[in-house]
Amino acid sequence: MVVSRRGAPLRAPRGVSESPQRVLLGDCVSEMANLSAASVDLVFADPPYNLQLQNDLKRPDDSRVDAVDDDWDKFDSFAAYDDFTRAWLLAARRAMKPSATIWVIGSYHNIFRVGAIMQDLGFWILNDVIWRKTNPMPNFRGRRFTNAHETLIWAARQPNAKGYTFNYETLKAGNEDIQVRSDWTISLCTGEERLKGKDGKKLHPTQKPEALLARVLLSSSRLDDLVLDPFCGTGTTGAVCKQLSRRFIGIERDPNYAKAAQKRIADSKMLEAPTLAPFVTAREAPRVPFASLIERGLVTPGAILTDAKKRHKALVRADGAVSLGNNVGSIHRIGALAQGLDACNGWTFWHVETPKGLRLIDEFRAQVRAEMAEAAE
Repeated sequence: MVVSRRGAPLRAPRGVSESPQRVLLGDCVSEMANLSAASVDLVFADPPYNLQLQNDLKRPDDSRVDAVDDDWDKFDSFAAYDDFTRAWLLAARRAMKPSATIWVIGSYHNIFRVGAIMQDLGFWILNDVIWRKTNPMPNFRGRRFTNAHETLIWAARQPNAKGYTFNYETLKAGNEDIQVRSDWTISLCTGEERLKGKDGKKLHPTQKPEALLARVLLSSSRLDDLVLDPFCGTGTTGAVCKQLSRRFIGIERDPNYAKAAQKRIADSKMLEAPTLAPFVTAREAPRVPFASLIERGLVTPGAILTDAKKRHKALVRADGAVSLGNNVGSIHRIGALAQGLDACNGWTFWHVETPKGLRLIDEFRAQVRAEMAEAAE
């Protein structure tokens, strides 16, 4: 299995444009059958949890909890739920590109059954992610632990999937340069984000927070990717897709939810282009030889390179090499030699004196890369 760990793909669009969003009204299996095969880059699914609630859930003061008791969450048996799960997973798998991945969120009521069926159907589980809620509903009867988390399964379409997206460097950069863990602490959807009906009650019982979907999309999709949500609900995935410039297809069988989703997505605003620009890692960025800086007049032959504390000095040659005493070599080799090390990144070690003080030569390389990007547009 090959994974794309890049922060920005080579196929990423140069600009950020408004991405189309669609909400289809109907049964998810039937509607997914109408989608082109191998057309979807990412699936996020929030299927019914099959909570199997038998009676009203009451608080200690005997008031009724607005729990999930809708018909769409009721199944006659575990076997019926398993059949339903297989059907929508197969339909989603058909629509996924070979490099696509899928996220499925659930609770202890259903996620283990879903996970087993996914493996049976040939999906390859990459991670299970724990969404830890900062403000969970308490266990009113006091007979169990407070159910304070839900589980997300992230899986590739098949075991030998190639090139699936994981924006490792982007996530790490936003997490104080520390790898992002598989336990995410995010609060429930509350306040103005929670959609309400005309009666003032929550419109959908399991509306997910936009912060959760943002992390999913930012981790495993790219600008202009096509994201599919087979259980669209009130459109959280679609709204966040629009904000992050992803294309979106949502499927919802409840007309009221679908209408709310369409309005919510229409009202959502795409973030400013600079905030969505692809994160280009040093490994991906165009190669710029040190000699290019000399050719462009950014560094002149005869200039003196020095480290930040001016302990070492090297002479810039006309051919792009640098010399230290009798030793001649690249900015990297001479940087390592100056420090008595086996290796050195010369771009981040050497500076050049300018009228405004010392400047890292890597700043000039960044300038050249910016000019190259403009020329390519």
